[in-house]
Amino acid sequence: MRTFAIAAFIAALALGLAGPASADPIIIKFSHVVATDTPKGKASEKFKELAEKYTNGKVKVEVYPNSTLYKDKEELEALQLGSVQMLAPSNSKFGPLGIREFEVFDLPYILPDLKTLRKVTEGPLGARLLKLLEPKGIIGLAYWDNGFKEMSANKKLLTPADYQGVKFRIQSSRVLQAQFKALGSLPQVMAFSEVYQALQTGVVDGQENTWSNIYTQKMHEVQKYITETNHGYIGYVVIVNKKFWDDLPADIRDQLSKAMKEATDFNNAQSQKENDDAMAEIKKSGKSEIIKLTPEQDEAMRKAMEPVYKDAASRVGQPLIDEFQKEAKSTTN
Repeated sequence: MRTFAIAAFIAALALGLAGPASADPIIIKFSHVVATDTPKGKASEKFKELAEKYTNGKVKVEVYPNSTLYKDKEELEALQLGSVQMLAPSNSKFGPLGIREFEVFDLPYILPDLKTLRKVTEGPLGARLLKLLEPKGIIGLAYWDNGFKEMSANKKLLTPADYQGVKFRIQSSRVLQAQFKALGSLPQVMAFSEVYQALQTGVVDGQENTWSNIYTQKMHEVQKYITETNHGYIGYVVIVNKKFWDDLPADIRDQLSKAMKEATDFNNAQSQKENDDAMAEIKKSGKSEIIKLTPEQDEAMRKAMEPVYKDAASRVGQPLIDEFQKEAKSTTN
């Protein structure tokens, strides 16, 4: 009996010592729609690594890439309902929520280079935009780059006239819809995960995307031509459910913020390299012909898309467009 009592005491002591360490970790489900070997895919894995390290295992991050948990149209509602805690949707996705200001990022040629982009996203203008998410039950944590977009189709796209009647897949964005209508194209909203098959079967004729997305989704295998336009930008906002974030212990929140900052730096340093590497691989594959526009062709494209700004002003606000253009002008001067 004495032996049993001693054993029970030792077992209880061991359980007591292990108590805090054996507490269930806080689970963060991080869902996204792109491949693991993209800038966003790699950065989400980096955040997982750092978050678990800095919280000493008190937080466990489960990353769900490639729309394995939710598709484009489902993920924001899932976040608001608390079914998933973290997402990194593109800027275009917030328009349907009623936060139209983020559509300014979709305006063609509004962000001429990464220097201007960084000035916006890391400055007071970017912070102000993130605050607009809070009434929707969302906290914006960071901006992650993907890169600048190129046009692809099964016909050569050299002039605005070449876009007439071409069916283009777009994200759900009024600005992108107006962009392709200005070119005489037929825009069709479609989930990212469905694009390859839609291109393969001819449901759509073309699409716009970054080199890394085109390569990792194998779109170049079903598109004869890619025109290097750099006409638009794809970036993401890393967001978290507001109630979940607010309910976290302050020290955990601080550690996760630190992990997010480092993951953001990692993502933004890698995105250009990833796109350059993807472009090189596409060239090497020989499956798509890459077309570079002449200065005259580039100017014609810019001119054709000017009406998009007027269309967008009624929704995102002319003052916001002016602020973006002012940042661009001050960067290039």
